[in-house]
Amino acid sequence: MRQCKGWSLVLLMVLGLGSLAQKLPTRDEGLFQMQIRDKSLFHDSSVIPDGAEISGYLFRDTPKRYYFVVEEDNTPLSVTVTPCDAPLEWKLTLQELPEESSGEGSGEPEPLDQQKQQVTVDEGTELFTYKGNDVESYVATSTPSGLYQLELLSTEKDSNFKVYTTTTPESDQPYPELPYDPRVDVTALGRTTVTLAWKPTPTGFLMGQPVQYCVVINKEHNFKSMCAAEAKISADDAFMLAPKPVRDFSPFDFVHFGFVPSDNGFGKERGLTSNKISRAYLAKPKASDIQKVCIGNKNIYTVSDLKPDTQYYFDVFAVNSATNTSTAYVGTFARTKEEARQKTLELKDGKVSDVFIKRKGTKFLRFAPVSSHQRVTLFVHSCLDAVQVQVRRDGKLLLSQNVEGVRQFQLRGKPKAKYQIRLRGSRKGASTLKVLATTRPSSKQPFPSLPEDTRIKAFDKLRTCSSVTVAWLGTQDRNKYCIYRKEVADSYGEEQRRREQNQCAGPETRRKSEKVLCKYFHSPNLQKAVTTETITGLEPGKTYLLDVYVVGHSGHSVRYQSKLVKTRKYC
Repeated sequence: MRQCKGWSLVLLMVLGLGSLAQKLPTRDEGLFQMQIRDKSLFHDSSVIPDGAEISGYLFRDTPKRYYFVVEEDNTPLSVTVTPCDAPLEWKLTLQELPEESSGEGSGEPEPLDQQKQQVTVDEGTELFTYKGNDVESYVATSTPSGLYQLELLSTEKDSNFKVYTTTTPESDQPYPELPYDPRVDVTALGRTTVTLAWKPTPTGFLMGQPVQYCVVINKEHNFKSMCAAEAKISADDAFMLAPKPVRDFSPFDFVHFGFVPSDNGFGKERGLTSNKISRAYLAKPKASDIQKVCIGNKNIYTVSDLKPDTQYYFDVFAVNSATNTSTAYVGTFARTKEEARQKTLELKDGKVSDVFIKRKGTKFLRFAPVSSHQRVTLFVHSCLDAVQVQVRRDGKLLLSQNVEGVRQFQLRGKPKAKYQIRLRGSRKGASTLKVLATTRPSSKQPFPSLPEDTRIKAFDKLRTCSSVTVAWLGTQDRNKYCIYRKEVADSYGEEQRRREQNQCAGPETRRKSEKVLCKYFHSPNLQKAVTTETITGLEPGKTYLLDVYVVGHSGHSVRYQSKLVKTRKYC
């Protein structure tokens, strides 16, 4: 039988860890509890602690080796490797080392360099190999004493991983046990919600260990481990985020962030300087791509705020709250239901249609010109809050914009083309719109033509105690313009104006006493299409709301953007 002291001495010499290395496995429970609380004793060494899960990082095509000693023959052994970001290749070997130390009977060990060379040259006895991205374990009920080596390699990309090794697998049970049916079931399916259910883990209610469940939702694929999901969520922030560049690094810091300190220029090959770490691998996915929520010990959960007619993947993990180890259930996937098909409103050429949309609702419109056409003019008049307008021609997206007030769009025509218009309401409340689609010339359209800028300009220097002077732009078409005024409180603001007024309400809804005048105006030269008007008969130091309406040939009117003005208090 090999000597216990000899194995421990070999391990210390091979790894060069000095007093920080542990004699592992066959642990002393009191010593283990002290060590597990002070993870700096083993976290960054190449010695694997007995009965604790460790995290590591691999550079692509750069193997990493870990060691542990089995001091007695016929010892049970379990080694579990969890890939996170990418598939791994890993191999477990029993190293063949001299049973007795040399030194011609003096009891002195061989030189350290000679011991290292023996480990390097002799590949040892291969016990187990695996390649893939599954959580895989090597389990043996009886193993010989010796020095064991675990070698890991990632050939696809830099990757995180976790390793758990124990010599007491029957009593440890580090990972929550799965029930006899480990599947996640979809019990209810809606347009924006999915309800999941699964059988509870026996670890919680039978063994009395603290267990909670975490649910991961994404649109790409199921995850085989919690660390794979966490790597996708945040690139394992606690493990990967580098300190500020001004901080001086010690060898411990480099190992902690996945870099092996050495004097052979390794840092330079990886793009390292003395104070900086390359962060190219720190790119994170969008927050909306994947979600993780931990729900305590409930085994039923409803996922909400999903998109209709979208496929999602759902994973459930049982997590031991004391050790933070986890086990994956068999994930599932489901496609949310489509939005309720709504009746499509047919638009007639040159006819104004009134459209009502519920809060956050959607309406679909269709325009199919009878005759061939070169251009389609689309008017959208949002009476209340802004709405989202999306237009497709024979399925091809032409525009997608938010519309507030009145907007006019010119769409390129196509023979026998059909236009689909989708209107999505505001989150604030219901929306009312007037929509017009036409292939006719502008002179025959029911909506009046509008300039690009529909603001009213007030001239501050021309203000008096009883009058204000304003101006607005016109077009080349001869239209009728009507001005209205209304006295408001000094505290009247823009938000209140937008909240109270219906932009589609015409001058017929105003009081006669508020009317200032109506006049016709146009200009063949757009550069000169501007008109001014002085409004008199006002009170000193008062605030007024001014509105200009432009009225079309068929009586449809559009209001310019309202303007708040205030007369001078002293003249």
